Amino acid sequence: MTKQDELPERQTLWRDEEGTTAVEYAVMLALIIAVCIGSVATLTSETQKSFDKSGAAIAGAMGN
Repeated sequence: MTKQDELPERQTLWRDEEGTTAVEYAVMLALIIAVCIGSVATLTSETQKSFDKSGAAIAGAMGN
């Protein structure tokens, strides 16, 4: 196989878009997972602050 025979095969592989969609899906999935993890971390922190504030208010109301 000569280099001239390899050129059309490489061009065909370069233009093949089936693999591209798999990579795009993987990137989208990674971004979605990152957003979900960030959201859960933020909600966890904010929920903890809310419970601490409520607990302090209840303790203050009870006279502790």
